[in-house]
Amino acid sequence: MGTLEDRLHGDMIAAMKARDGELTTTLRMAIGALKNEKVAGKQARELSAEDEIAVLQREVRTRRDSAQAYTDGGRPELAAKELAEAEVLSVYLPSMLSEDEVDALVAEEVAAAEAAAGEKPTMRQMGAVIKAVNERAAGRAEGRTVAAKVKAALS
Repeated sequence: MGTLEDRLHGDMIAAMKARDGELTTTLRMAIGALKNEKVAGKQARELSAEDEIAVLQREVRTRRDSAQAYTDGGRPELAAKELAEAEVLSVYLPSMLSEDEVDALVAEEVAAAEAAAGEKPTMRQMGAVIKAVNERAAGRAEGRTVAAKVKAALS
């Protein structure tokens, strides 16, 4: 069992003892998502810390997207529930990089690509620069934010 899963499990037990139904339900869903990821594919596997974080990030993103859909559909009570679940799960994720930190990473990777190629990278190298920034960010920046900043830097 991974350390994040252990922490989720311990917190779920504490929430059950405190009779906090909403927190218990949210943590159960997160543990279930981790277990589903373990057995996904042809063979069961252990998740690395990065894999566990990626699963929780996906769960948070799903809940935020659902909240937006509920808001657009005129169901604010369901949107509030989804946002509350996203906030609970966000506690278990590493802190996100600030806009300035992402800008700095993008600038460094664009400069590295420029040094390697001898000229300013073009939009053709955008994928490679995005990949490099995402690797350095290690899940602490949203992919669409990184992509937008790289595109702006290259254009």
